[in-house]
Amino acid sequence: MKLVIPPPIVALIAAAMMWGLSKTAPTLSFVFPGHALIAGVFPAVGLVIMIIAVRAFSRADTTINPHHPDKANKLVISGLYRVTRNPMYLGMALVLTGWILWLGHLLAVLPLIGFIWFITTFQIKPEEAVLKQKFGDEFEAYMGRVRRWI
Repeated sequence: MKLVIPPPIVALIAAAMMWGLSKTAPTLSFVFPGHALIAGVFPAVGLVIMIIAVRAFSRADTTINPHHPDKANKLVISGLYRVTRNPMYLGMALVLTGWILWLGHLLAVLPLIGFIWFITTFQIKPEEAVLKQKFGDEFEAYMGRVRRWI
């Protein structure tokens, strides 16, 4: 695996960058009615998605360790995994989206874009290569049915 930083740490780094960027260029700030409520919904949904995804791996008795997809002993393709191949990373992106809305700053979108690119490039694609090798045609068929993010 190329990524040595755990994905939750990558998300925290992105969140810190969002906060830093939100302190710049006050003219790019925004507030809208109900922004605090809406900002809270995104992380709540993201956390629920992550919990459901982790529980699915636990029920399948397979690893959730992002550094060792080679230790997966079962391909999880039911539940949320019928909608997205990466609900844990999607959940993190939703938490970050809520943070953007809470901060209310346009530049805070940039680290979210960076997070998605970084996780896709250095985590998801290497995971997919390992899973293709491990599960072959079954994983290829799954990739053909279900999108990487949403």
